[in-house]
Amino acid sequence: PEGPGAAPSGWVLDGVQSAVPWAQVADRIAVPAHTGEGRAVLALVDPARRGVTLADQVSTSGERLAEMRLDGVRVEARELIAAPGAWEWLRDLLTTGTCALALGLGERVLAMTAEYTGKREQFGFPVATFQAVAVQAADRYIDLRAMEVTLWQAAWRLSTGAGGPLPAAGDIAVAKIWASDGVRRIVQTAQHLHGGFGADTDYPLHRFHAWAKQIELSLGPAAAHEEALGDLLAAHPLA
Repeated sequence: PEGPGAAPSGWVLDGVQSAVPWAQVADRIAVPAHTGEGRAVLALVDPARRGVTLADQVSTSGERLAEMRLDGVRVEARELIAAPGAWEWLRDLLTTGTCALALGLGERVLAMTAEYTGKREQFGFPVATFQAVAVQAADRYIDLRAMEVTLWQAAWRLSTGAGGPLPAAGDIAVAKIWASDGVRRIVQTAQHLHGGFGADTDYPLHRFHAWAKQIELSLGPAAAHEEALGDLLAAHPLA
């Protein structure tokens, strides 16, 4: 949202934020905003406050979301987190957590696929023994390991403040690129190797697929993080 603008007793928020998770049952919502000077801050907004309007939204995975509209919402100074870098730190933390979700989902989906292809038979043999199936599964296993190592690198940089050739945001961008692209490839391959059985709503794979699509796009798809990584590389040229 735009703002906050200064008011005699605090600040005033105007703007719209979409896809707010579980806003309808939250006591406070952390809303990123920009001051007139362009500085990012976090406002802790009571969703029942005058000027706040919530409209129901439903995510790809079925999670309850809301579009939050702010129309002259007054926020006291004590409800504003204005410490330098607070919003950026929270965004990086949420992005890293989303990468962890992608890894866990991918691990489970690949395990389901291995179990299914190990039991499903064609021409008297499990389909997992066919080279075309094994190669696809192996490629997705490589995706998982890349997702894992980039996730831990990002989490380590974020939690320890350790230095590196790029700011920690660079490692977080790399982790989200792998998480977004990797989890998409994993669920697509899983659907392919399950055949029509993967589309059966009595089988859980379709729910993992929908959740993976939401994770892929949450806090920016791979392309957005590739652009951010490019900006960091341009600003911090490697020797």
